[in-house]
Amino acid sequence: MMRWGNLAEEVIAGKVLTNEEALEILNCSDDELLLLMHGAFQIRKHYYGKKVKLNMIMNSKSGLCPENCGYCSQSIISKAPIDKYKMLDEETIMQGAKRAYDLKIGTYCIVASGRGPSNKEVDHVASVVKNIKDTYGLKICACLGILKPEQAKKLKEAGVDRYNHNINTSREHHPSITTSHTYDDRINTVETVKESGISPCSGVIVGMKETLEDVVNMAFTLKELDADSIPVNFLHAIDGTPLEGTDELNPRYCLKVLALFRYINPTKEIRISGGREVNLKSLQPLGLYAANSIFVGDYLTTCGQESTADHRMLEDLGFEIEFREMEQLT
Repeated sequence: MMRWGNLAEEVIAGKVLTNEEALEILNCSDDELLLLMHGAFQIRKHYYGKKVKLNMIMNSKSGLCPENCGYCSQSIISKAPIDKYKMLDEETIMQGAKRAYDLKIGTYCIVASGRGPSNKEVDHVASVVKNIKDTYGLKICACLGILKPEQAKKLKEAGVDRYNHNINTSREHHPSITTSHTYDDRINTVETVKESGISPCSGVIVGMKETLEDVVNMAFTLKELDADSIPVNFLHAIDGTPLEGTDELNPRYCLKVLALFRYINPTKEIRISGGREVNLKSLQPLGLYAANSIFVGDYLTTCGQESTADHRMLEDLGFEIEFREMEQLT
């Protein structure tokens, strides 16, 4: 039996897990699950205490995407009945920012479907971001697809703090998920973001028929990329997508995945993202013993639980919402 607490102490002291140790986490007996999660919490508490970061998505452009990602209801091959619309106007995006501020959500995420943004869309987002910063002082994360260096520079100058571009899966499994862009397209976008001075956010989707080795490879790839924030999504298979009907996950395995990402990326923000409610079910609170960040409210095309329920969950855990009040405007 691996002594998870001792391993956690070694990680805090600077140890990098081996592939074998990482696989041991995913293969952890359910009888040892609480011990594993306690070890993950030791690492999480060392770097983040009992604070939790809240994030909220604004789906600023829906559908109309030329990509063929098998998990996505917004792709060109999806038959899912979703809302489709072009980039929202500034007033609508600002209304979302106000709601985020009122709910003490520290990071407001402006997301748009598509392979990558046009220069006009980047200009629009940049304008809105400046207004949000002046009005609410929120941390802004943008997620607009594959980004060009000059676009990244413009977003940085506008005040974008973080840019999300997920690797989604492992290099080996990538061709099974999409063929309309390469794995290196995703890696290069993260590197472009880093070069612009924006904090890189990159994560995964677990449950897309990948192997345990694929999951381990994802965690180590993100360590190599030095992503500051790592959203861990659990597949919520949507009818009308190629992955329709896929249901490989259970709450205990999801917890092991979160623990894995904490042990391999001890200093990073690990965020429980899409599919949390559907896959973690009643074990959602335990996920925060490994992760230190969650999305509140709805996702891109699926519904989350009521934000008040999330706030109650954090209160029941004895955790503290991390929210920096903006400086008084003058």
